[in-house]
Amino acid sequence: MSKIGIFGGSFNPIHVGHALIASYVIENSELDSLWLMVSPQNPLKQGAAIASDYHRLRMTELVSRRIDNVSTSAFEFNLPKPSFTIDTLNALQEKFPDDEFYLLIGADNWCLFDKWKAGDEIIQKFHVLIYPRRGYDIVVPEKYSNRVQVVNAPLIEISSTQIRERLSQLKDVTFYVPEAVEKYIIKNQLYMK
Repeated sequence: MSKIGIFGGSFNPIHVGHALIASYVIENSELDSLWLMVSPQNPLKQGAAIASDYHRLRMTELVSRRIDNVSTSAFEFNLPKPSFTIDTLNALQEKFPDDEFYLLIGADNWCLFDKWKAGDEIIQKFHVLIYPRRGYDIVVPEKYSNRVQVVNAPLIEISSTQIRERLSQLKDVTFYVPEAVEKYIIKNQLYMK
């Protein structure tokens, strides 16, 4: 049985913060592998600021191939939309019944977890790993202590929104995104007005 972490996101674009968290978690947890699960494009959010599923997947692969035991997954692309986390995790468990799945989320998402669809079911069936985000306290109720754990990954104050804004203003994003991702963005003229 493998312990597989699921780190979901739009990765629009993936940045050094995502890469550092993924690298830290795979090196400092009991996970055997970590999948960067690229979320399909939300049909309500289409526009110039959203790169296509294809581009976001390619950029994420450029990062995951550089980190041992981390890979990119397009699994959610084949699920009915909208795909809620519980649906994704249940579909993964059905397809890979011998593996154990861990959901990796930021403290900002943990603070909203009671609003998630089937949040209690997620905790009952799967493990949850939480990484810190500035401005969010992580409080894990005692009843969840055997299913939810905090991973003290480094605090990274970079967002994809900031990067898209910089690119739209034709500002430099060196050090915000891995070099291969920066080259890909420039080559494909992503996010630039």
